[in-house]
Order: sequence, then C-alpha cells, then structure tokens
Amino acid sequence: MASRQDELQAKKARLAELKRQRELRSQDPSTRRQSNGTTSEEFIVSSSKLGERRAQVEELVSNLIGSHKEAAEVNRIRRTTQDPSAYTPSQGPAESGKVESVHAQRQSVSTQTFSTGPTSTVFEVAPDPVPRKDYITYDKGVQFPNPEEPYEQKELDDEAESLARKRQSQDEQKREEELRERLRRELEKESSVTMQKVPDKDSIAQQRPPLRKLTSDQLHAMTSTDDFLSFVERSSKVIERALDDNYDLLADYTVSNGPEDGMSDEENLSYSRSSRKSHTLRQTQQFVDSKQSRRRQISDLQFSPHFPELLLSSHTKDPTAINDPFGLLMLWNVHAPSRPEYTLYSQGADILSARFSPFHPNLIIGGCYTGQVCLWDTRAISHSRGAPVLKTPQSGSHLGHNHPIYSISIIGTPNAHNIITASTDGVVCSWSVDMLTQPQEFLELTTPPPARTEDLAPTCMAFPASDPSFFLVGTEEGTIHPCHRYDRAGAKAGVDTKLAYKGHTAPVMSSQFHPAKGPVDLSDMLLTASVDWSVKLWRIMPATSSSSVTTAAGSTSLASGGPLPITPVLDISREDLVYDAKWAPQKPSVFACVTGAGELEVFDLNIDLEVPVAKAAPFRKKGGALINGLNKCVWEEKRGGLIATGGLAGVVTLFEVGKALSGEARLDEWTAMKKAITKAETKRSW
Repeated sequence: MASRQDELQAKKARLAELKRQRELRSQDPSTRRQSNGTTSEEFIVSSSKLGERRAQVEELVSNLIGSHKEAAEVNRIRRTTQDPSAYTPSQGPAESGKVESVHAQRQSVSTQTFSTGPTSTVFEVAPDPVPRKDYITYDKGVQFPNPEEPYEQKELDDEAESLARKRQSQDEQKREEELRERLRRELEKESSVTMQKVPDKDSIAQQRPPLRKLTSDQLHAMTSTDDFLSFVERSSKVIERALDDNYDLLADYTVSNGPEDGMSDEENLSYSRSSRKSHTLRQTQQFVDSKQSRRRQISDLQFSPHFPELLLSSHTKDPTAINDPFGLLMLWNVHAPSRPEYTLYSQGADILSARFSPFHPNLIIGGCYTGQVCLWDTRAISHSRGAPVLKTPQSGSHLGHNHPIYSISIIGTPNAHNIITASTDGVVCSWSVDMLTQPQEFLELTTPPPARTEDLAPTCMAFPASDPSFFLVGTEEGTIHPCHRYDRAGAKAGVDTKLAYKGHTAPVMSSQFHPAKGPVDLSDMLLTASVDWSVKLWRIMPATSSSSVTTAAGSTSLASGGPLPITPVLDISREDLVYDAKWAPQKPSVFACVTGAGELEVFDLNIDLEVPVAKAAPFRKKGGALINGLNKCVWEEKRGGLIATGGLAGVVTLFEVGKALSGEARLDEWTAMKKAITKAETKRSW
C-alpha cells in the first residue's frame, strides 16, 4: 500500500511540472524568445520535442485514469476539440463551453508565424495536451464501497485471462502445425535425395577405413586374454542354444493332452489303465565330452531346482589319465548338448556325490572319496578356474570325515539351513555354508546290539520333509536304521535301538521319501533300491511313536534281543542289480529305477505292482560312446517330463516321458495309490 502511494505522489509531482512548463509556453512567443534569447533554429528543435512530451503526457494521463467512464470522457473531449462539428445536442452548456475554450486555446498555438528577415517561415506545431484537473469527491459510495464491485471486477479479469489464454493456445497450436509441416517437407526432401543417391559397392569400400592387419604375436596376445576367451565362450554358447533348440512348429494346441473330454473320474482311470500309448520313454539327447568325461564313471545326477534346463553330473577319476584332476563336475544345458556350460574340478579325490543348493542358485556342494566336502560357486569360475572356493580340511582328526561321502542332504530354510553329510565311517556331520573349517554337529553312528560289531557304514541317507531332526540311513549290510540328530523323549541322539527296517540282504544303494504333495498324505512312504536285485516300499513310523510301538510289541523285541524289525510294504524283484530308484515329482504312483543291465524302468503302481509300464535302454548313437550298465537316474523336478540316466561309460542320456507319467496328478490317482498301498499291507499281514 505504501509503495502505491509513493508512486501516485511521484506521478502527481511530474504532472505539476508538466503544467508549469505548459503555462510558460502559453505566454507570448516573441516575449519568450526575447527573454530567453533563442533563435529560430532552437525553436524548431524545441517544437520537435513537443511531440515526444505530448506522448509522455498522454501516457501519464491514461495511467492516472482509473475508470472506464473517465477515459471515455477524455476521448470524447479530445475528439470534440479536434473537430468542432462533432458536438451533439446532448452535450450540456458546461461541456460545450469547455470544448470551445479548449479549442480556442489549442488554435492559438497550432499555427504561428516567425519573421526572420525578408522571408517568413510557417511552422506547424502539434497541439498541447489538454490538462485535466483531478476532482476528488466523497460520497456514500466511496465511504461504504459496494461489495459486489470487486466480484464484478474479478469476473471481468477472469474472462480477460481466459480469452488471452485461449488466444495464446490457438497461436501455439498454429505454430506447432507450421513446425510439423516444415519438418515433413524437410524429411520428404531428404528421403527423395537419399533415394536418388544410392551408393554402390565401390563407393562404400572407398569410404571404409583400411583393415588393420595384426602380426602373429599381436594376434596371439589378443586371443589369449581372459576377457577375449570369456567373451567367445559366452557368445558361442548363446549361438549354440539358438541353433540346437528344437521347437514343434506343427503343435496343435486345440487337441486335448489328456483322456477324452466329458469322461467321469472312473472312466478316466479305466481309460488310463487300458491305454498305454502315453506310457512311453523316448531317448532325446546324450551328453558326453570325449576329452574329459569319457571313461569316467558317473557317481551322481541332479536337475537344478532353479533352472530346469541345467543338469549336474559328477564323475570319478579316469584311470588312464594320470595327470588329469581326479574329480569332475559338469553342468549340461538341455538346449546346448554339444558341450557343458561349466566344468568344475577336484584335484585331490573323486567326487562321489553332488547337490545343487536349493537356496542359492550358484552354489554346488560335493562329497569326495577322501571325506572332504567341497563348495563351488559358478560366479567365481573365471577366477578359481573350476576349483572349489571352499572345502573342508583333510586330516586324521575327529573333526570331519575320513571315509568316502556317499550321501549329501541340504535341509532347513533359506535363512537357516545346513549341509548334512554321511560317510562310511559311521559319521554324520552338519556344516554351515559360510564355514567349512569344522562341522557344527558331529554324530557318530553305531550298530545297536546284539550285532557282532559296532561299525556302521551308511551308504545312503533320507530326511522326511516334516522333521529335519529325524533321518534314516541305509547300510552296507542291507538294514535301514532310524536316527535322531538330537536327544528326544524315549530316544538318544544317534541310531534308534528300538526299530530297524530289515528286508534287503545286500547294500542299500538309494533311499528317498515320497516327494509329491496332494490331497492324500504319502510323506511316510520310503522307496529303496539295493544290489540284491529288488526295489522295496516301506511305511516309516514317526520318530515320536517308536517308543509306543516298542511297548505294544515289547515281547517281540525282548525275545529277539534287539530292535523291532519292520518289513517292507511292497517288494518288487528285478532281473539284475538295482543301483538307483527315484519317485516322480508329480505323479504319486510313479517311480523309476535303473539296473546293472543298462535298462531304465518306470513303474506305475496304480496299473501294476510288479511289472513296469515303460522300459528303455540307452542306445549308442553314430560315433558315440559305448553304453554299459546304468547306476544313476533323476527326474526333472518341475513337471517330471524328463529322466536323465548315467552309467559306467560316463555318458548322460536324456529320456522324454509320456504324458501319462508326467504332469499334474488327478484326484483319482491319489486315491488309487492309497488303495494300492492298503491292499499291499493287507496282503503282507496274511
């Protein structure tokens, strides 16, 4: 508010100065010239400045005028002064007198004649602006302003702003259209020029710089760097995956993959039992490295739980290659079978067991013949050159294993998990992934009395999904012993002396709890394979019920002088040594086994309890390795659509499983499996 008042005061002072100068000019021109002593030339210059002063006065007056009525009145008076005929009868006498006086005053100074000798010059001088007196009146409206006037003024201002904004947007839109049109014309012009000037091969060759030729030493130095080798290896693998990947281009996705639509559950079950067209095994690929894996026996196989296309195979030493590393790990890609994705080594000993970490996609844990536990990281292969990043010390102390490790399990949760290893010296150790210098747990297993010796040699180990503190070990003598990691009510840590699962007469080569999850609980079913030419199915008693079972059958336990023997639910005899048996990941009644005769057999207990529904043997491809007996098999863990087998020749063979043996199981398959087990238990009790 103070600044506004200061501005008004300054304008009023300037207006007073202009009035004073006007009064001086209104005097007699001759007297003024004589008093000032000015010449005609100076007067011409001063008259030329009058126009500029007049414009300044008009601008100042227009700024001081606050309302539209006063501005209209000034314009009307000005028009009347310039043209007396513009007077209308509606003008009052006061206004007409004012106009006449102003006109007379302006006419008196509009034309003047100056005599400077024999000749005279007439100058046209612009009329001076009419001074306007400021009349300040006070009325009731001034003292008490109308409250509606600010709102009306605000509406007028908003309307003016909207009109200005609309006009500005229209101008911007017009400029954008002009710019687009100009760019379009320029692009069309450039494209036409480009089409007219198509360069030929000679001009292109002239434009290119000459190729730099490297000497043999420079070429060798460039190609031997680690960055160049890693780049070539990575790029070539990507190209091989794209070239070797086979897609079914003629697949019809409108055809149902299962039985006929519209069938009931019983009809579907009878359909699956009667039709065996989908119970097939088809060999698709073989993985072998003629330089490294040939003549190396396969000791373990596993599909990656994180990347279904990756397959891990562990190998023992090559007796003919003395200078090569003893242990060998290979990661194969299903989409690039010509060579392994990664190759890992163990210098000191054979690798007898290997597992992917279910919680770290880059970690691989292996057990060696010397009792060492090794840890590999695929992220550090370029730095470690295939060697393990961590491993347990090899010593004769009690901290660790001193005998071969045939079984490895990784149990727990992503935030708290352990590596459990079992060796043939009867020792079970628990290790942390972050520290392999010494085990976190050390448990020594002994054979319960009345055995002749306390030595117990575990060859396989299995943990149920519900209890990580309870596990079973298969031994070289053929007995399966339940074990506890910690002391519990009625049992101490170690081998449970109250129960023993007896049925095999030779070393137990593999054991696995039922992995499938469905409407029927089958987590207590254990599948085992032995070199006594048999595959057996067991129902495992819970760890907390062992004491009650013993009490109920205490007479039997005391009469025998040892643990209570538990017989298998189902005994399936085969025609050769059975080295491995694995449950299907999705189907509750399907499992696969491999024999020393080199055959892969798949059983479906809902169809037949003694005869396999599918059988296949790896065949030698043209120029491939000779296939001998098979000792390992593994299912693809997501859908179970693939089975990988390995044997004595070091060749990994991949089989595609039929639609009836893979994929998600139906409800009737679970109930049928439950009925089959109940029927087998009833038959055994007879």
